[in-house]
Amino acid sequence: MTNARSPLLPDRHPQKDLFVCDIVDAVPKGDMASMEHPVFTLSTKPDMKPRRYQNGENSIEVSPSRYGLATVHDRDVLIYCISQCMAALNEGRKVNRSMRFKAHDLLVATNRQTSGQGYQLLKDALRRLQGTQIETNIRQGGKEYFKVFGLIESAEIVRETRDGRMQDVEITLSDWVFDAIENNHVLTLNKQYFFLRKPLERRLYELARKHCGAQPKWRCGLELLRDKCGSGSTTKEFRRLISKIIEDDAVHDHLPDYSMNIESDNVVFRPKGAEVVVAPSFLALRFRKPDTHDEARRLAPGWDIYVLENEWRSWVHDKAIDVKDADKHFLAFCSKRGAYQN
Repeated sequence: MTNARSPLLPDRHPQKDLFVCDIVDAVPKGDMASMEHPVFTLSTKPDMKPRRYQNGENSIEVSPSRYGLATVHDRDVLIYCISQCMAALNEGRKVNRSMRFKAHDLLVATNRQTSGQGYQLLKDALRRLQGTQIETNIRQGGKEYFKVFGLIESAEIVRETRDGRMQDVEITLSDWVFDAIENNHVLTLNKQYFFLRKPLERRLYELARKHCGAQPKWRCGLELLRDKCGSGSTTKEFRRLISKIIEDDAVHDHLPDYSMNIESDNVVFRPKGAEVVVAPSFLALRFRKPDTHDEARRLAPGWDIYVLENEWRSWVHDKAIDVKDADKHFLAFCSKRGAYQN
């Protein structure tokens, strides 16, 4: 018997209060570093296992508190905070690490329940975000970290109703997250992200958005993709999980922006509707000089040039920048990244 349940969560707020529409409709944004690296656990149960991820010279260690590691769904809180800050900056308003907002607005914007259970789940998420400790040398906004820190520095419930529901919440973001905001080291996410039911689907979308961007395709080996997702599955089981998601998407077309295929021992991501959206801008961003990557390495020593190239292409695509000379524009981007180190 076929399981007919939709792979998407229901739209829990189809009719939003007009008063809060501007707040909840802020464009979702995610910071690039935690889109690239497995900071959040895929588990929906308390995950008490520390983890370490190494990619070349970059490393990240994530340790749980007594509440467990922060989950992929807990990331909604950070996405909401980043989105609000970026919306404010785009309007010329100043932002700082401490921000206050209505808990209800966050729940609606991220398609969460606004029942008593929804508020309790938000409390649990704040505990895990504050308690999860990270040690890394990964650059965020051009800075290199050699310290232990939480995903948020603190969280305070400023008001609470008699039945225990939050009204006002104040969060102080970590330097890690706020540096990404200040340096515009963020990428736009599809709002359909909040409707994805499976944590693995959310994680795969983040990786596709980060690495594929507006390119025709991004190819990643199964084992490397498993590690990037932070999955504890065997390679065989991971292949099965990916195959099931591909089958579901063939039926429901529920994955936002990107499709996946397994080719041999690789997973290939492609933008949906690539022939309409990708072709013109991608062709315009072709490098004409053979030594562009070598020059980029000189300008941004220590950086992964291909990661920088993906970031640059995604940034140009997001901002709809008209690039006349791709080589010159990319090298200027790399020069700015290299300057952050000095």
